[in-house]
Amino acid sequence: MVQSINLKALTTLASVVRRPYLAAPHVVVSNISEVNYQALRDHCNIKAVIFDKDNTLTAPYVNTIHPLAHPGLQSAVDTFGSHNVAILSNSAGTLDDTNHEDARQIEQQLGIPVILHTEKKPGGLSEVMQHFPDVKDPSELCMVGDRLLTDIVFGNLHGMLTVHTLPLCSGKENRGDNLVASWIRSAENKLMYGNWWGGRKMREKVPEHRWWKGEESCPLIVCREGEDELGSLLSNGGDEKKDEL
Repeated sequence: MVQSINLKALTTLASVVRRPYLAAPHVVVSNISEVNYQALRDHCNIKAVIFDKDNTLTAPYVNTIHPLAHPGLQSAVDTFGSHNVAILSNSAGTLDDTNHEDARQIEQQLGIPVILHTEKKPGGLSEVMQHFPDVKDPSELCMVGDRLLTDIVFGNLHGMLTVHTLPLCSGKENRGDNLVASWIRSAENKLMYGNWWGGRKMREKVPEHRWWKGEESCPLIVCREGEDELGSLLSNGGDEKKDEL
């Protein structure tokens, strides 16, 4: 599928330049299986979870779940129910997706709905809220994705709890990725997580969430190994993934 230009991301860029902390996530993980979904539900008043698709749930433009993401998706569905877990993609379910054929195939393969939307992230809030009738406020949503300027900015603009994940794939496994998107993602990660004053300032000023007050008071990351490696990967743009992560 050929993606059209994301006009919403371009128009939102001015807001991010003025408020760069909008791109700073609340939680950072290696993959979605490191998220404690029960804690999201029980302690953060989260009622539904939104996932990006490519390099979050699947390899780029592949419609089957990636092995690293499978436990996390299953945990989210077990915790919230399949009707409260959905995909918001900037390819499947958009106007680029002819007759929404890709969205239907993904729903069949992954067992969760794809939200149909006309405006790409960081737009699309109205369709998201319509999809989850039990959600009364965006702060009751958790947005999970690998892109800071689309997934994380979208969530933070509207007061959601945001989780940033490293891309699932690298090297040959990532050959299907959009080259421009891959380059931008790498640049985003280097700017956010690099050891420079701008990155440190952005990370220090993560937008406050209405219900979650920080990892110390309410841990949302499942115990994992390789914290040093994660930090190194993030500062390098997430391009050199290790087998142990």
